[in-house]
Amino acid sequence: MSEPTREEIDASVEPTVLEFGASWCGYCQAAQPDIVSVMRAHPSVRHIRIEDGKGRRLGRTFGVKLWPTLIYLENGAEKGRVVRPDDAAAIEAIFGPGA
Repeated sequence: MSEPTREEIDASVEPTVLEFGASWCGYCQAAQPDIVSVMRAHPSVRHIRIEDGKGRRLGRTFGVKLWPTLIYLENGAEKGRVVRPDDAAAIEAIFGPGA
């Protein structure tokens, strides 16, 4: 699947988590079990992994500076964000109370 454009993300109505990172990033690799676990608990939320880095503009439009960064969107609007999560609870918190 190709990376969505910012316009496509902004126009999306379904709940979505954008995961910005890089396959070689140690922080990203360490966070994967918790990310997978939390996303399994939210099957109705679309999860898009985006390879970020030099020359990749999508992450810059969201102000991404460290990996992994997970951004939760509803109707194209950011509702929650976590940078370099330490555990599943930190990731779960992006969904807000009662999610």
